[in-house]
Amino acid sequence: MIGAGVMGTGISTLAVGHGLPVVLVDVDRAALDKARAGVAAQLRLARMMGKVPREGATGELVTTTRLADIVRATAVIEAVTELAPLKAEVLAEASALVAPGTLLVSNTSAVPIDEQADAVRRPEDLVGIHFMNPPYMIHTAELIRGPRSGEHALAAARALLKALGQDGIEVGDGPGFVVNRILQRMINEAARIVADGIADPASVDAAFEGCLGHTTGPLATADLIGLDNVVDSLRVLRERTGDAGYEPCALLLDKVAAGDFGRKTGRGFFEHGGSTS
Repeated sequence: MIGAGVMGTGISTLAVGHGLPVVLVDVDRAALDKARAGVAAQLRLARMMGKVPREGATGELVTTTRLADIVRATAVIEAVTELAPLKAEVLAEASALVAPGTLLVSNTSAVPIDEQADAVRRPEDLVGIHFMNPPYMIHTAELIRGPRSGEHALAAARALLKALGQDGIEVGDGPGFVVNRILQRMINEAARIVADGIADPASVDAAFEGCLGHTTGPLATADLIGLDNVVDSLRVLRERTGDAGYEPCALLLDKVAAGDFGRKTGRGFFEHGGSTS
């Protein structure tokens, strides 16, 4: 697992909760220490709620700042920030370290898999898995088949998802895939409605929950994702589709500039009880 942020920590929780050993890599030792504590807390919650097996061994979690420590991995999941050049750099380094045929996974929310495949030594080893947040609570993920993804990699990805207790919905490649191609546009429009004074955040979300039966409204979802991640994803979609509707609205940009990212900072469109990351 490369990246000890919100998603890297959550996917690590999912893996160790299903008895799989994890080597978690990050350049920041403080982030790794925080992730270890986060995995322990999330695992307790997930077990209490029956979201991961209550019985059975817990997978070993090893944290390291050395990417070379992934050399014996049977699968590599990249979960760094949603910045295409950084993802490409990490995947390139990882693909040079592991044995040919080792599954490479990008946990990207918007960057096309075939674009990232240009950076790796063996494009046929690369697929995308878009885990939902938090992955130990939501048991469905998008499995993205890139144009150059090999059948062996897709089979390995399906087996990995099964071992993680996840249902994989196989989709084709393209900016944002299915979920974020729709969701990020919806969040952007919801933020514009708030900025235009048509409704406040609570009313926007209440309309989606009450009228459409959504469990969580778009702005609460944005706070969970992280408004910084929303803006990054919107920029990826804007650049790669040419659709001006994905241009991040001023309110989102203002909140990110102010450091109000949502749940992980305690404030976004809503106030939260404190930082959760």
